[in-house]
Amino acid sequence: MNAPMAGTRLADPIEMQNRLFGELSRMFGAEVPMYDRSLLVNAACNRAVADVLAIRFPGFAIDDAELERTSGERHGAIRIGRPDEYRWIARFFACFGMRPHNFYDMSSVGAKSQPIIATAFRSTIGPEHRVFTSLLLTDYFDAATKARIDAALADRSVFSEDAKTLVAASERDGGLSWSDAERLIREGVERIFKWAGRARERDLYDELCAGGFKIAADIACFDSHHLNHLTPNTLCMDVYTAAMRHAMGDIDRAEFSRRASDALAWLSAHADASYLRLHFKHLGWSEIEGFGAVVVTRDAVHGTVEALADRLVAEDLSMAKLPHNGFKDSTEGPSYDTPLLLRQDAYKALTEPVVFADADGGEAPSTHTARFGEIEQRFYATTTRGRALYDQCLAAAEAVKAQQPDLATRDYDAYVESYLSCFKAFPKTLRELLENGLVFGRYEPTPAGLAAAGTLDTADLWTLVDRGIIRYDGLRYEDFLPVSAAGIFASNLNQYGTSFTAETKPDYTRADLEEIIGKPIVDAGDVYAGIEAASLVDAFERLDVSDMVENASELADRVAKAESEAGATFARWATAHA
Repeated sequence: MNAPMAGTRLADPIEMQNRLFGELSRMFGAEVPMYDRSLLVNAACNRAVADVLAIRFPGFAIDDAELERTSGERHGAIRIGRPDEYRWIARFFACFGMRPHNFYDMSSVGAKSQPIIATAFRSTIGPEHRVFTSLLLTDYFDAATKARIDAALADRSVFSEDAKTLVAASERDGGLSWSDAERLIREGVERIFKWAGRARERDLYDELCAGGFKIAADIACFDSHHLNHLTPNTLCMDVYTAAMRHAMGDIDRAEFSRRASDALAWLSAHADASYLRLHFKHLGWSEIEGFGAVVVTRDAVHGTVEALADRLVAEDLSMAKLPHNGFKDSTEGPSYDTPLLLRQDAYKALTEPVVFADADGGEAPSTHTARFGEIEQRFYATTTRGRALYDQCLAAAEAVKAQQPDLATRDYDAYVESYLSCFKAFPKTLRELLENGLVFGRYEPTPAGLAAAGTLDTADLWTLVDRGIIRYDGLRYEDFLPVSAAGIFASNLNQYGTSFTAETKPDYTRADLEEIIGKPIVDAGDVYAGIEAASLVDAFERLDVSDMVENASELADRVAKAESEAGATFARWATAHA
């Protein structure tokens, strides 16, 4: 392949990324009809939420095209078998402006442990898409099983020579022409992420599944790796989960209406400017501040819910007649009234046909259960203090689940109340979360603040907020939760973790995965802290109160650490927002 000619416009990596994930979404929909229908259900639910918000905030309106863009992010998952394959997938993602973020050791999450470590590939600032990318740990197993898994993986070739050539060209030339970018996208859609439905090593597959290692079987015994899910965003998790259960035939219309009405009534009472800023990126402060705010009656919510219920019985949304394994019993993550990190749920992994090849060249039809339909709703990124409190609350919630594992199916309302009680230690508003140092924020001077610049007598943040000099919003969490991911894996595969079978459990570190990738993994927490600090430094400078800031050196250190983690990406962001 020749280098791009001088003057050739290189494809923008973010445009490439958006195109790749649009094509992957179409591919996944063709492979998994449940996925396409779940997207339609989510679109209908998000429209219902937007309609209620339009009542709550006179002046707020969003058309279907903008709502689709708002819902259009995708969060995928792929499981990789060999370290060299993992390095190639990292190099592939780099062509699309996606870097590894955070180290996740899924082998050390208690009863839900799995033999994988992972990172998430995404853009560092304002990501649209992410892929949770796992690597199978063959030394988690006894020596004989490890040898069999390694042998099964040894001769497969997922990346074609053309894909490798394109990746190398992108690295050499600083990008690809659009014609080459399209070729690399096709490699992703037609080979790298595509479900082949062809497996081998049937005896190994059966032994791994029987031993509680279905994830290992999914990785080791197939001709290639494949997307396990491709997750959209939802604007209200509890409306979506009720809608999916109704569309799948798990609950009747009356129960759907009750749950959806409760969720929308709660949302309409608690949604504020912070909620709009969090969920609708296209809205600026001037627009939001121009909206009014009114009380939404239960009757208004009921009308929206009934319209949604009518939509769910349409033929293009009905899933009751499609083969499926039901929906998860409970949502992973924080309680619905605690707006931090993310909430996740899913329809359970589908039973799909596969063909096993034997050593003699024969083929035998069978089935495999691995690909599922995850959904996410994202909230605020937590500080170290906030994450520690979250982990305590989650541990309490998990203990309650362990004591009454069937409560969610036996008495759903009692389960929800029990779960809520486990998170009562958290404040429920963004301001309280920020004041208590539990989540990260972003700050900027108001027009009134800029008019008062040079005349202010304090740099105390919350005094300036109360005076209308500074305004704030929260930083959205852009990453993953290992315990929640393990819960998704476990409930989808009906296996809740199996201990290592090696003589001793190996320890896995971020440095181990960085060596495999060949580049450093970004610490997203440092970047969140740096974005917050940079916004404060900028606000104080523009208000001419920098000389009164007591923690100026601490803020500078946070900015420097983020620049070290994120490099030029963070520097460009800080310059653009100064």
